[in-house]
Amino acid sequence: MAVALITGASRGLGRALARTLAARNWALVLDARGAPDLDTVARELSGWTRVVALAGDVADPQHRAALAAAAVGLGTVDLLVNNASVLGPSPQPALADYPLDEFSRVYDVNVVAPLGLTQLLLPALTEAGGRIVNVSSDAAVEPYPGWGGYGSTKAALDQVTAVLAAERPDLRVYGFDPGDMRTDLHQQAFPGEDISDRPEPETVVPALLRLIDGDLPSGRYRVADLAVPA
Repeated sequence: MAVALITGASRGLGRALARTLAARNWALVLDARGAPDLDTVARELSGWTRVVALAGDVADPQHRAALAAAAVGLGTVDLLVNNASVLGPSPQPALADYPLDEFSRVYDVNVVAPLGLTQLLLPALTEAGGRIVNVSSDAAVEPYPGWGGYGSTKAALDQVTAVLAAERPDLRVYGFDPGDMRTDLHQQAFPGEDISDRPEPETVVPALLRLIDGDLPSGRYRVADLAVPA
């Protein structure tokens, strides 16, 4: 049975991907900060497959160690999806006004934590010839005013992804830009605005599966690059 560790799995893209992999009988280790929502997802998916749900903060080294141990305990670790992110202050401030303690927090969750989990799971992923997917954003490459915190963390994560891919040609290491989605994080970025025109996260999963199932080389991919032919 294949094993995937997905962070940020209680909502949005993480939950949508977890549901898809559960239906394929992948064993899952799922993380999120909020235990109630995570437990709801775990109860749903445990009817299909083996699920270990661990609520906690990916910026906490002890929590990351518990996640890695749980994944290794389930068997061959084939996939790590670093999906958990924080936006930072909402509304998002200009860099001139950005609280530096919040700035550091966003980096801890969005950059340091994915690398930390990757380091812990590299031996297991190497043994399996596994894959790493780091969820990025168009804010990593576009200089949107007000996105200097979140966007720069995703740019840093993109570079971590690219360097790891160069250092580890034996693994598939992907950056994935899912585009705008109707998620809680996206709503935080636009407080009080109607974001119902954004696509649901479930619509993005088929593109993401091309990285999980296919033989594409390591690299950064946008959802449009991975559109499934009609």
